[in-house]
Amino acid sequence: MIPMNKIFRKIIVFSILLQLLIACPLKVFAESEEAIFAGGCFWCLEHDLEKLDGVVSAESGYSGGDLTNPTYGNHSGHQEAVKVIFDPNFISYKDLLQQYWVNIDPFDNEGQFCDRGDSYKPVIFTSNQEQEIDAKESQEIISVALNVPLDQLKVDITDSKAFWKAEKYHQDFAVKNSIKYNFYRTSCGRDNRLKKVWGEYNQ
Repeated sequence: MIPMNKIFRKIIVFSILLQLLIACPLKVFAESEEAIFAGGCFWCLEHDLEKLDGVVSAESGYSGGDLTNPTYGNHSGHQEAVKVIFDPNFISYKDLLQQYWVNIDPFDNEGQFCDRGDSYKPVIFTSNQEQEIDAKESQEIISVALNVPLDQLKVDITDSKAFWKAEKYHQDFAVKNSIKYNFYRTSCGRDNRLKKVWGEYNQ
């Protein structure tokens, strides 16, 4: 027969462990922040950003327009965008901006790489004044780093609108459909163009 004090001790230990399991995810969620970027094909931008240390999740979707419940077949007015949830204790918004810039072509607001049209233009969506200040500051840093006038950088910086999550088959596309994704990314010329724009800067 197990003494009552041992049972009581086991109950206390179990209760503590249960509280830790509940508290830790809530703590991460409470401390996380959100950023929304558009930069061409959301498959690619999602894949480029979600692998960064400190990024909790990245979701493909649509933002920037007024159409409610947009779909891949009809998202007129929206850009293909990625919502990034990140832990600022591990990666700052400024660092995230830096990674965003080096994964797009900042000189092209008519699309990105082989994808043309308004749906694919690069946009930084800011959700508060601090993000707006950081985004504009990052633009100035890139202007100096690439030695080009500020007006040659064609990335819009605008207030966030509603973010609509894309269809399930678009999420984690690079992982679930690696062959198709890699063929698309290569044939679209994304990495060749990124290397040409950012080669020396991104070393």
